[in-house]
This record gives sequence, C-alpha cells and structure tokens, in this order.
Amino acid sequence: MAAHLCIRDHATNKARILLSTETLIEAPNWTADGALIVNGDGRLFRVPLEAPELQPIDTGFATRLNNDHGLSPDGRTLAISDATETGQSVIYTLPVGGGTPRRVTAEAPSWWHGWAPDGNQLAYAAARDGGPVRIATCALDGSDEQLLTTGFDHCDGPDYTPDGRWIWFNGERGGQVCLWRMRPDGSELQRMSGDGLVHWFPHPSPDGRRVLYLAFPPGTRGHPRGCEVELRLMPAEGGPPQIVETLFGGQGTINVPCWAPDGRAFAYVAYDRP
Repeated sequence: MAAHLCIRDHATNKARILLSTETLIEAPNWTADGALIVNGDGRLFRVPLEAPELQPIDTGFATRLNNDHGLSPDGRTLAISDATETGQSVIYTLPVGGGTPRRVTAEAPSWWHGWAPDGNQLAYAAARDGGPVRIATCALDGSDEQLLTTGFDHCDGPDYTPDGRWIWFNGERGGQVCLWRMRPDGSELQRMSGDGLVHWFPHPSPDGRRVLYLAFPPGTRGHPRGCEVELRLMPAEGGPPQIVETLFGGQGTINVPCWAPDGRAFAYVAYDRP
C-alpha cells in the first residue's frame, strides 16, 4: 500500500503530492527551514520540500519510534516517542538534526503530542496505574507531571493554541469521540464538536483562527488506518466545519502538528485504497 505525503494550500484549497513511497510513512511535521519530518519503520526521516526524498534522521538507540513526534517552538529540538528502552512508549528529546535522545517522561506509556509555545511544557497522552489514557503535561525536564483529564473513557491528541491559552484534544465519553479544549492547568473544560462522527487529532492553525482535525465514520473504534476519512477545518471558537478533503487514511494522516509555520498550508499522509 503506497503512502502519499501531501501538502494542501489553504488559500487555493488545492493539494499536491510531494512524495509517494512504498514505505509506510506517517504523521508529518513541518520545519521552519523548508522540510517535512515523518516516521516509518520505527525511524524518522526528513523530506526536503525542494528535492523530496526520505533522508534518515539519526535517533541513536531509539529505533522503535511510533508516530508521535514533533518540533520545539524554536525549531531546534525534536520530541519523539519510542519503546526501545522500556517496551512501552516514553518521550525523549534530541537535536532536530539527530543525536542521542534524552529521556523526558519517567513513566510509561507516554505519547508526545504538543509543545507549549513558550517551549517550557509538553502535552501528551499517558496511561497510569492501569487507568484510561488521559491528557498529561510536564516540564521539559520531565518533572511536575500533571494528569489533567478525568471522566473520559479515552483521551488523545493534545495540541496547544499558538497563544498557549488552550490545549485542544479528542476525548471519548459514552461511546462518542468529540473535540474538547481546556486551559493548560485542566480548568474550563469545553466540548467543541459533536455531530455523530468520530473526531481525532485537533491542530490549531498558527494564526489561531482555525482547527484542523480528522473525522472518522460513525462507530469507528480507535483511530485505525485504512478508512474513508475527512480532513476538516472548524473555527477556533466553535461552529460548523468545512470539509477540506475526503481520503483513504486515518492512523498516520495527521497524528501530530502539521501546519506550515506561516499557516498557509498543512501536510498530511494519504494511502492507496486496496
């Protein structure tokens, strides 16, 4: 099943395929210097926009990466989620050009998803003491872990707004998966979507005006690959969404922050239909 790394221009609403590959790539990030970062086969790759190819990034001992990775606000550091050391995902940081990972989260499993705009805090999904997956934050050195969500069957995909005032995430209650937002301390919880579809991975735009997310068919369990899904944009303060594209994807399409730094485009991965 071929994977297609795509870019959609927001102004023209037109998409183009940057790279097609038989490698199962997932979850693009957009760097400030004109490249995308994706994962595949447990590793990370840089894909230059001007001459697209999969260029391996040295992640040292970490060779069991999942698709939860992303860049610091200054673009100098990568956060990765890897299971090499513990058998379960934990979060590490390393230089954006590659190097030896430094462990952040002491407990597993932890899956990175968001970096606060001031660079001092990470947001992630975490399961602790046999409980459900919750939204958590910690300091950049791994200290002061805070479990923020309660009363959900499952939470995932936290991402900060560009002003740092909100964390968006998807949360499941009573079998319905909707988009939610809360303050970085877990207060002022607000449900932001709910139309019968299954909503995952909200990503606020760099200008703070819109939120990109993925909509699965009703009744979808988890966030599987190999589904007819919709990429949607909704106003940041809530309201009817715009369906941007219908594609064959799901897991791997937009798991992590994928907007261009200037907000004019975003990246995603689509897959060939069987």
